[in-house]
Amino acid sequence: MLKLYGFAVSNYYNMVKLALLEKGLPFEEVAFFAGKTPEALVVSPCGKVPVLGVEQGYVNETSVILDYIEQTQPGPKLLPTDPFERAQVLAIAKEIELYIELPARACYAEAFFGTQVPEAIKTKAKAELLHGIASLARHATFAPYVAGDTLSVADIYFLYSVTLACGVGKKVFGLDLLAELPGAKALLERLEQNPHVKRIAADKDAAMPQFLAWISSKK
Repeated sequence: MLKLYGFAVSNYYNMVKLALLEKGLPFEEVAFFAGKTPEALVVSPCGKVPVLGVEQGYVNETSVILDYIEQTQPGPKLLPTDPFERAQVLAIAKEIELYIELPARACYAEAFFGTQVPEAIKTKAKAELLHGIASLARHATFAPYVAGDTLSVADIYFLYSVTLACGVGKKVFGLDLLAELPGAKALLERLEQNPHVKRIAADKDAAMPQFLAWISSKK
């Protein structure tokens, strides 16, 4: 059986978890906060989550895990078979990761944990976020999903990255990042009603106290 290593508060962990659930695959969740211990580095060479445990060993990095699942497992397709269409989905997912999720992450401490972030970092993050959202508006179709008429890997990145970025936009910058993207807002509302997404959200809420305790132990 596939084993998903990580913790339910991680948005990247939840990306893989949603893919597994959408494909109807049996898997075991293994609580794993990673780190730099020798034992953890056997599972995750960079000491990060998520990691997928498979028969041959471990697969790390979210984009690689999602591709591995798509290539080896049955269930509904999350990537098109047409090479050009597949490239578009993967490009949008990568753009969301690089130009929306990563800039927003620089401000997570202030938005979600009450720790002040230096103004220079916030200024840079704001500019990059606005650029990333503008890129998403140009590349995505929202017809009704991010890259067309079916759920794809791009939607998984969109759900678990853009939602957090919107939290940063509102709490740190007083901005509605999706104000000019009604299709994106409608898609988020639709995805939030997905039973698997609801399950993941409930699991995240249940795991939050343990996660916060772990964070406190690292201070």
